[in-house]
Amino acid sequence: MATPTRRQFTDAFKSEAVRLTRESGRPVAQVARELGIGDNLLYRWRGEQRQADAQGQTRQSMRADQDELTRLKRENETLKKERVFLTRAAAFLREGIPMRYRAIQEHDRRYPIRLMCRALAVSAAGYYAWRARPESARSVSARTVLSAIRVIHRESRETYGSPRIWDALLKQGQRIGEHRVARLMRVEGILAKTVKKWRATTQSNHRLPVAANTLDRQFTVAAPNRVWAGDITYVWTLEGWLYLAVLLDLYSRRVVGGAMGQRLTVNLAEQALMMALAHRAPTAGLVHHSDRGSQYAATSYQRVLTGYGLIPSMSRKGNCWDNACVESFFGTLKRELVCHRHYATRDEAKQDIFEYIEVFYNRQRRHSTLGYHSPVEYEARAAVA
Repeated sequence: MATPTRRQFTDAFKSEAVRLTRESGRPVAQVARELGIGDNLLYRWRGEQRQADAQGQTRQSMRADQDELTRLKRENETLKKERVFLTRAAAFLREGIPMRYRAIQEHDRRYPIRLMCRALAVSAAGYYAWRARPESARSVSARTVLSAIRVIHRESRETYGSPRIWDALLKQGQRIGEHRVARLMRVEGILAKTVKKWRATTQSNHRLPVAANTLDRQFTVAAPNRVWAGDITYVWTLEGWLYLAVLLDLYSRRVVGGAMGQRLTVNLAEQALMMALAHRAPTAGLVHHSDRGSQYAATSYQRVLTGYGLIPSMSRKGNCWDNACVESFFGTLKRELVCHRHYATRDEAKQDIFEYIEVFYNRQRRHSTLGYHSPVEYEARAAVA
């Protein structure tokens, strides 16, 4: 039996893990568990970080600014919630009278009864009469299911649509049809986050050698560490662009390497690659797929691939579908997180993206390609089998 490879961590990973314990408000043990590392290791990293920060740095003014920003965000969210009922009135109008009455009842502590009755075209007397009658079995069932839907939707960071929520309900033992879940979500205005498309960052106008498309869109992989796919995207902050380079293991769609920086350089891509190599320790023969960008075609980057026995593969010119898995990941990241944020600094964006990838995406988010398992769960189930 082979001796398990000891995991290694980059300085960037350690720094972001320690920052997560400070700024998320969660206990160190919980953060360590979410990141898949030992408590003692994370405590040691914290101690090392404290020593490094002890050189006269003060965070009091920064925390005051952050508290003020948090307060303003909270007030903004409150104002948005106050407009929710009237914004969704049209959806309730398409449903039956009992559904409108139930909507009024669920919001009776936030809005005036008569205002809601006028918006939903029902009489206040009819509403009070309905509320005095015993609740039907179907109404009780709908209320119970909606409660479970809201919990799942909230835990998914409002990223799940009806298919993923329906799958989660089935795994909880609920007997319900997908169409009913979709209808309840539509009536209640429970939606997955959406976002517009964005432009690419590939810089393929160079004279560096490019590799053949060895992968050839064979995205279904039989085992871990057989194929990695990488790409770079960007995130806007008030300080300027923040660039993100990642490597995905196509077996589980897990992000195995990542790096963020303010410049789109070869070094950024190499940092992501070295993180993946340290975490996964692959054997020679792994296929490394990317676009034809100068960061991946660079001599120094290709030298690292050769040194570790990795086989380079590159997409055809101008063909984003050849690297569709990473493009899909970037779409998910921007749809579910980035486009719903307004980052004041690159540092703030880095922290938010690090938590999304390492805590939520890799370990919690249900992936439709993986049978609605998270990447880490999918790899664990395969290892047991």
